[in-house]
Amino acid sequence: MNAPPIPPHPLPVVAHAPGKCILFGEHAVVRGQPEVLLAIDVYTQVAVRTAPEWRLNGHAEPAAAHPYLQAARHQLWSTGEPLDVTVVSRVPKSSGMGSSAAFIASLAAALGAARGGVDRATLAQQAFTVERSAQGVGSPGDTSAAVAGGYLTLNTTVGAIGEPLWTVRAGSDEWTVRRIADPGWVWVVAFSGLPKDTGPRVRAVGERFSSAEGPALLTRFAEVANGGLRAMAQEDAAETGHWLDENQELLRSVGVSHPRLEALLEAARPAALGAKVTGAGGGGSIVALARPGQETDLVRRLARAGAVPFATRPSTHGVELV
Repeated sequence: MNAPPIPPHPLPVVAHAPGKCILFGEHAVVRGQPEVLLAIDVYTQVAVRTAPEWRLNGHAEPAAAHPYLQAARHQLWSTGEPLDVTVVSRVPKSSGMGSSAAFIASLAAALGAARGGVDRATLAQQAFTVERSAQGVGSPGDTSAAVAGGYLTLNTTVGAIGEPLWTVRAGSDEWTVRRIADPGWVWVVAFSGLPKDTGPRVRAVGERFSSAEGPALLTRFAEVANGGLRAMAQEDAAETGHWLDENQELLRSVGVSHPRLEALLEAARPAALGAKVTGAGGGGSIVALARPGQETDLVRRLARAGAVPFATRPSTHGVELV
């Protein structure tokens, strides 16, 4: 079921949006290949009110230096009226859990409400445009998850799976976003504490995709994402775990793992059906699907390995006014 539009609301206005976890297809989705991800029930909240000058959490200097806020200001707030933007987030920064997308979706929803309301397809396009202009690269999976909630696919080639939501565009590139059914599983996302840097990592992997081995790599990424999607549609947790491990092998091959992340994957292994890096990689987080009845053991193993684990279910509604 699709969430309703963001209704009109005068300033001050508060919105919150969920983080995300990519299950299959990160990096290759930038080149039009399939991706599978979900919005997770860890949130960023943004409050917006009028102010004598632009402020971020009460201060003018951070507001002027914040690329996402500046992009949103210029693209989504044509009135020019200065605003104070206050952010409270449970999504760890630079964790691969969509902290920037949750911030942008919340801010765009708040500004959209103040402008008279906004439908979700428009909001998804706006949020992606802001994020891409600030990062310079990327795909709309993160921002669409923050806007829509639930489980999503982008550019899937598996027929008859998923309800179409919208198409997001950037120049000649476009991504079709669909909602897929919730198989009812608990996922464990574990933040390594090692920050990742999305832009440079995406550009480095893009160079691999542009090399002679690129077409074969992209084909394999698509095979793995579609295999994982089929397994999820059949609610086959063991088969889904297999495809998670296959996706991790691909991520290793393009250089986005890290010894710290590999240690967490090894710690998770006895209690997990499958596990992989999630997001841009080089740092950030892993995601693991627990063996039945071993969710608590999986969380404990990752905590003992020094990670910050989140046992999470999908956020079903996406960005909302609070």
